Amino acid sequence: MASSGHVPLILASASPRRRDLLAQIGIVPDAICPTDIDESRRKDESPRALAERLAREKAEACPEPGFVLAADTVVALGQRNLEKAADAAEAEAFMRLLSGRSHQCLTGIAVKAPDGRVSGRTVLARVKVKRLTDQEIAAYIASGEWQGKAGGYGIQGMAGGFITHISGSYTAIVGLPLYETKALLEGMGWRPKV
Repeated sequence: MASSGHVPLILASASPRRRDLLAQIGIVPDAICPTDIDESRRKDESPRALAERLAREKAEACPEPGFVLAADTVVALGQRNLEKAADAAEAEAFMRLLSGRSHQCLTGIAVKAPDGRVSGRTVLARVKVKRLTDQEIAAYIASGEWQGKAGGYGIQGMAGGFITHISGSYTAIVGLPLYETKALLEGMGWRPKV
């Protein structure tokens, strides 16, 4: 039971990775409210604008009372957005595109306060992938780890062995930039249970 005066924190995401990241800094959401919004990119929408809009729309779509935290991660190669791979063939195409190149991971975060105010920010990290062999790509696709992940990979899994350099927030690449998330929550007035 919530202590008197405690305003609940709702995570507008079903991602276990985002829950695990919050737990690293001692934040446990009071409830999970996965939202179902249209995540299609609009014509001429930049990857940054897409991440910002989707995070905001997810926060606004959750009807639960309290502070609502939402996030969305976009993997971009130039202005090309690499979404969640639809199937193994698309995941393989993504890995071939990323092989030997640098790309951007943009994670938009948004917090909706109990009074309806919404504030957000977007955190950019750059990621360099080694040149991948056909065997490495085949083994990775066979692992199934690409499923449900923007760009067809998760840095916290097998694909972490392909990353030669990152610049920026590691936790933003995983899906929730912790420093910025905590600062945004506190800036909006959220306080942890005591």
